Amino acid sequence: MATDGVEATAAEATSADATWAAATAAGATAQTQLNLLGLPRARLEQWCAELGSKPFRARQLMNWIYKRGCDRFDDMSDLARDFRAQLGAQAEIRPPEILSVQHAADGTRKWLLRADASQAFEMVYIPESDRGTLCISSQVGCALDCAFCSTAQQGFNRNLSTAEIVGQVWLANRELGFKAGGERIVTNVVLMGMGEPLANLRNVVPALHIFLDDLGFDLSRRRVTLSTSGLVPQIYRLAQETNVALAVSLHAADDALRSELVPINRVHPIAELLEACWHYIDEQNGRSVTFEYVMLEGVNDAPAQARALGQLLRGYPAKVNLIPFNPFPGTPFRRSSESTIASFRDVLIQTGVLATIRRTRGEDIDAACGQLVGRVIDRTVVRLGQRVAGAQARAELSA
Repeated sequence: MATDGVEATAAEATSADATWAAATAAGATAQTQLNLLGLPRARLEQWCAELGSKPFRARQLMNWIYKRGCDRFDDMSDLARDFRAQLGAQAEIRPPEILSVQHAADGTRKWLLRADASQAFEMVYIPESDRGTLCISSQVGCALDCAFCSTAQQGFNRNLSTAEIVGQVWLANRELGFKAGGERIVTNVVLMGMGEPLANLRNVVPALHIFLDDLGFDLSRRRVTLSTSGLVPQIYRLAQETNVALAVSLHAADDALRSELVPINRVHPIAELLEACWHYIDEQNGRSVTFEYVMLEGVNDAPAQARALGQLLRGYPAKVNLIPFNPFPGTPFRRSSESTIASFRDVLIQTGVLATIRRTRGEDIDAACGQLVGRVIDRTVVRLGQRVAGAQARAELSA
């Protein structure tokens, strides 16, 4: 497996069907019970058929698992008794295990979840008056090495499985007290936690399908957001696979600075990235792409940089979300002042680009944007930034 988690995605990306088949085979070897969390509807129907049951049993199962939050087959009262016995012998509904929970003064809640005996990842719930947003992880750590992100400093260990991704939403609903037939508690899901979602496309796409499926969590496509640092080939593939809101970590309007802050820019520069974004909107009939921009004092917050960003995005279906930098131990960066951020926003609006300022939430428990760290044993031999720089140096020497 490629150590940086990016090459692995390009080389190993498969369809949801092949992923399910491989996961099922691996599960049969590693354990006797199949975790039903995260199985796409078609695969669950196929599995029920292999047990000798009709496809509608899969729909009943999905209703119990996702609509009612049930994890006990004995409680699924409209399933035949012999089918429930089969389920109990061969399957389970197993979300990630909670290691710890932290509560912030503003109501934000953060869970540390077990990935295996030595690894852990985090998810965050952000309550607001009109919504409840769950920020979930897609990897244990991250290999993309963005300079301002605490998660990136932990290195990368592995991708999360579809069950681990879907299980975060299922688990949060349970922990937050969701009752079948009651009001939604988790109304929005954002893949902005640990990891680069597009570097784990083969497990993320089936999870997105379950988030949107009317027999799954039945979320609107506008209420599910995938955030990427800019893996261009995977953006094109995502446009073929699913339809969710797209957010892109931009953070600079010129390639020189963005390559320092976001090393993947050395592989996929801004012009190439934007072309992929506009393609995604065209393919999915989307309204706009959200460009995330972390405000770093003296680095990317000058009025001239705001004007350059406005010129880059003006006339396109784009909006900018300005994010006050959230510090972490050892970082060389500082947060731009409130007045600087407000002025930056005003310049963007004057150039015709919609811009908003994200309100920092959960900072007192390190749950704010860029602060998630989990517990990662770094399996990355060389970080992405070093890897790309080495490749460029070798190319120059051979020229």
